[in-house]
Amino acid sequence: MTRLALHSLENAPEASRPFLERSLKNNGYLPNLVALLAGAPEALEAYLTVGELNARGALSLAEREVVQITAAVIHGCGFCTAGHSAIALKKAGFGQEAVLALHEGGATGEPRLDALASFTREIIATRGAASEAAYRAFLASDFNERQALDVVLGVSLATLCNFANNLGQPPINPELLPYSAGVLGR
Repeated sequence: MTRLALHSLENAPEASRPFLERSLKNNGYLPNLVALLAGAPEALEAYLTVGELNARGALSLAEREVVQITAAVIHGCGFCTAGHSAIALKKAGFGQEAVLALHEGGATGEPRLDALASFTREIIATRGAASEAAYRAFLASDFNERQALDVVLGVSLATLCNFANNLGQPPINPELLPYSAGVLGR
């Protein structure tokens, strides 16, 4: 049961409605995260705006999904784990085994992506104060300074979504359930 209201086009605050319409058009359904954030129009706008900025950064779609899934798993957000797993599988070219490995904090078999997941975990665990060794290992995996900052940007986006979901406790949309931790691969 959700703790915070899930809004629709009919009952959302007026300022949230254009964002809900855009989300419906882009997804074909209204993700419960968006329905939840609609209760605070500025939070919904921040989520969508930071998401757009994150997409324009120096990390590829696959790399951004590694950051998002890693953060969602660490933050205990099943909704975002499922949502980003769906994107990783449908749009970013991931195989199921790699996504399952990210769910478990294990190795994907792609050294560069594993280095990114490791650096993301370090950024979250240290609240950005990554050790010199972790930063150097990230750079040694063919990443650069801009991409390190883009990891921070991705973690910021994930934190907004993960924490809103954890607070609001919305159910995972039926469209995303097959990508949930513990369901994917069964």
